[in-house]
Amino acid sequence: MKIHDNAIESDRAILVGVGVNENIDETSLDELDDLCRTCNIVTVGRITQNRPDVDVTYFIGKGKVEEVANAVAEHDANVVVFDVELSGSKVRNLERELGVPVLDRSKVILDIFAQRAQSMEGKLQVELAQLKYNLPRLVGSGGLMSKMRNAVGMRGPGEKKLEMDKRRIQEDIIELQKKLKKIGESRNLNKTLANKSGMKRVCLVGYTNSGKSTLLNTMAKAGVLAEDKLFATLDPKTARIYVQNPETYVGVEILLTDTVGFINKLPHEFIKAFESTLDEARYADLLLHVVDISNDQFKEQIAVVDSVLAKIGADKVPQILVLNKIDMMSSVGLSLIEEEFAGKDYVAVSAKDNVGVEELKQRVISRA
Repeated sequence: MKIHDNAIESDRAILVGVGVNENIDETSLDELDDLCRTCNIVTVGRITQNRPDVDVTYFIGKGKVEEVANAVAEHDANVVVFDVELSGSKVRNLERELGVPVLDRSKVILDIFAQRAQSMEGKLQVELAQLKYNLPRLVGSGGLMSKMRNAVGMRGPGEKKLEMDKRRIQEDIIELQKKLKKIGESRNLNKTLANKSGMKRVCLVGYTNSGKSTLLNTMAKAGVLAEDKLFATLDPKTARIYVQNPETYVGVEILLTDTVGFINKLPHEFIKAFESTLDEARYADLLLHVVDISNDQFKEQIAVVDSVLAKIGADKVPQILVLNKIDMMSSVGLSLIEEEFAGKDYVAVSAKDNVGVEELKQRVISRA
């Protein structure tokens, strides 16, 4: 199934945002809308609720459930998507009341992973993440999923095993972990060989759709997929780049790796399943933290990436901020950037137009 295939009618969703002890984050709902569109789901309505705590039965209150049900009927929606992670019991309770499939943010993200993974390792990681997510949610929505046109949440090998008992799924999880460990050992051998060669390892990290793959292509002419999409590439790509110091004329060879983009409220299952891939960042000599500086939420996105780096133990690795997409900024905006990042180690670039990239290369060889 192709994403946004015009021959396939889109699902129609009501998005539900919940603020627990805080106000609703509308930007998070905007991002959820983008995630849904990636799965060929069109948003036809939004409902929000601020609560002091989580309702034990529905997450949202009973009255708000009725409001969602009315919106489903009014807008002819066939799916409801929550901008939080829901337990299996809450999904079942909500589906019983609403009469349509209920997805959460994590389910949508994992579905996108299932569509985008290309390599054997990527597919194994996605399958592992799906199984870990689904294990506590084995009692599913049954026939309700037939109401969805695009089978969101039902793609990928991990989803096909939902009918198995927990013991079999747990056995599958252990087997997948063994396979991924072997792949990781092979990668560690390659790292050892790289260390012996004296090459430095530089890793691109950043929020999804910040332009990491475009930057890899520009710096190394790597020819990897670079699209204006969320999670356009899942599998890490590594290329060798040769940078010459203009003063000493001494050249330095570097291994440059692009990793999967991060996103707010990233499923825990993703971080654990993709641990071997994320090791690229943990064991790098230098991180290039790519930021879409044209995005109004760039500060929040920087914080999300820093948080994930801390979770995987990569927060101590030296880092250069790469403020990308300056081609989309006005002169006033660029001046504000200089004020905002004064005193910080950053390079402003346009990966698409190859602006500032040479300066970045020189900064890399001075830091790596």
